[in-house]
Amino acid sequence: MELTVLLLILASAVLHASWNAMVKSGGQPWLRMGAMIGTSGLLGCALTPFVAFPSVEVWTFLLISAAIQQVYFVGICLGYRYGDLSHVYPVQRGIAPFLVAIGAWIFAGETLSTQGIIGVGIIGLAILSLAATTTKFPDDAKALFFALITGCAIAAYSVVNGMGGRAAAHVTTYIVWLMAIGDTPFGVIAVLINLKRSTGNIRRHLTLGVIGGMLTAMAYALTIWAMTIAPITYVSALRETSVILAAWIGSRVLNEPFGAKRVMAAVLVVFGVLLLQTSAAG
Repeated sequence: MELTVLLLILASAVLHASWNAMVKSGGQPWLRMGAMIGTSGLLGCALTPFVAFPSVEVWTFLLISAAIQQVYFVGICLGYRYGDLSHVYPVQRGIAPFLVAIGAWIFAGETLSTQGIIGVGIIGLAILSLAATTTKFPDDAKALFFALITGCAIAAYSVVNGMGGRAAAHVTTYIVWLMAIGDTPFGVIAVLINLKRSTGNIRRHLTLGVIGGMLTAMAYALTIWAMTIAPITYVSALRETSVILAAWIGSRVLNEPFGAKRVMAAVLVVFGVLLLQTSAAG
């Protein structure tokens, strides 16, 4: 994988961890999430006149992905309602590399080298170990359930978006239209429903939501673009390194625990990334 692509994927991971922390930190996940996703969706709507209209084939991927994303958005909000960032985020992102590898093999015909498979496995297991260090049963059962649902949605839309971005004449077309039809419905509905229910500094929630919306739009665009020029499984595994930053933010900003086991998990993630970077697709 080219160094430029690797760095852009890692940049996407940083952006993603940052906006997830914004959703969790405010105590109003539905309002903040709605403002973020709504901002991304409206940005996509504003850009649609400047890109081509998708073909019928591409629309199939767009509609499937948009439907899956609604499950993903709801899962994030419910997960953070019941659990910590450093618990929920690693679970939902950690199971994705394994599921993406299977989905990309079945639907996109992608195969990995032995070294690549080992790299994906190490990254996924290291990420899941971050959550295992703080999971308490049965207290965290609800958070874990929604994190698993969200992780399945992540894997599903990752494969769909990788294939859809490749099917589009220009990947920008796919990205813009997906933002418009996938993000706008949830964003607008979530803000309208929760605006009156919310308490505290609503203006601050909306402001941070808009900032987070810019971050999520950039993160998503970089990820889909990368999937058009690199194996979907590799991009997904590298993308999920965002959990390291999320765990750090959880400990420093949200006062969540971060111990020696998490440091070791971070080291393993870095090792897995190096294996992926030096491997070749099969």
